[in-house]
Amino acid sequence: MTTRSTTRLVREGELVAEVEVRLVEAEGGWAPYLSLEDAYKLDDVRDGLRVGDTRRASQLARRIYRLTPLEA
Repeated sequence: MTTRSTTRLVREGELVAEVEVRLVEAEGGWAPYLSLEDAYKLDDVRDGLRVGDTRRASQLARRIYRLTPLEA
């Protein structure tokens, strides 16, 4: 079983967070997959963004962005 680091984007409304997670690669049909700890980490970031608590989300995320629409 090996692991590799990757970045996942979590979007809630106009906020997006970059979250570092580790993918577990193993023999079998469902690889690669997230560890339970990283899945909870993504959920915690999403919950923080959902209620607008960027301080809480930034403790677990690498960066947080605010999306702004462009006039076409």
